[in-house]
Amino acid sequence: MSKSKILVVGGTGYVGKRIVKASLAQGHPTYILMRRELGFDIEKIQMLLAFKEQGARLVEGSFSDHQSLVDAVKQVDVVICTMAGVQFRSHNILLQLKLVDAIKEAGNIKRFLPSEFGIDPSRMEHALEIGKETFGDKMIIRKAIEDAGIPHTYISANCFGGYFVGNLSQVDSLMPPRDRVYIYGKFKAVFMDEDDVATYTIKSVDDPRMLNKTLYLRPPENILTHNELVEKWEKLTNKTLEKVHISAQDFLASMKDVDIALQAGFARIYQIYYEGCLMNFEIGEGGGEASKLYPEVRYTRVHEYLKRYL
Repeated sequence: MSKSKILVVGGTGYVGKRIVKASLAQGHPTYILMRRELGFDIEKIQMLLAFKEQGARLVEGSFSDHQSLVDAVKQVDVVICTMAGVQFRSHNILLQLKLVDAIKEAGNIKRFLPSEFGIDPSRMEHALEIGKETFGDKMIIRKAIEDAGIPHTYISANCFGGYFVGNLSQVDSLMPPRDRVYIYGKFKAVFMDEDDVATYTIKSVDDPRMLNKTLYLRPPENILTHNELVEKWEKLTNKTLEKVHISAQDFLASMKDVDIALQAGFARIYQIYYEGCLMNFEIGEGGGEASKLYPEVRYTRVHEYLKRYL
């Protein structure tokens, strides 16, 4: 069976560039939406041209031009959107409603993967109000997709290594602490190499088992408490860090002193480590677990991810 043609929307972003690479690596005809709004963003333009040299096709389009989106969508079988949805960078989740309209009109898409790639929003209705907007917006997109009858797969990728592993989940840096580490909660999180997220995502696009379901990324060796994550680093460095355990009450209190844009990140840490939102449910009929579905993928273990920080 021939591989589906894939259009990546947001192909120069943190997740999107990895999706493009994985799509090319797995032999899919790969298209990237080249938004007219790029203007003079030389780094993104150079990245797009580099992808073109690797075999990707650039398709011009704009969210302010409905017909251009329809024309782009008509060229492919699968659409993957990776637009940013985090407050401290940019928040464009609801722009996808225009993409949903284009997919509905085009009528040819076999699978749509909207921009999710984090915590499953359907399980976060009781989340802290700070940062809850992202979950609400993602559910608005889900409803639009399902109301339109668009075939879909949702990706729940949990904790990206760059934000949660390399810094040992500390809130003040993206690099590991030297002497002291703050320990949050007792519940297990799921840590992912971003390239593995992309690999699993592309694996799912032609998989009938994942049609209209959620793909949860839970590779067993990467399911750890915060303390276990820190121990992995200590073993690699042969150095014991001073550990300061922060109570839930103290952590919530500390959120009041940070910029509003960063409070959403604090809220995620609270929900993950103090409430256990990533592992407090079983995957039912509506989903599947990536490492079980695709055992051929040799995923990056946490200690391997950490080695780049030595």
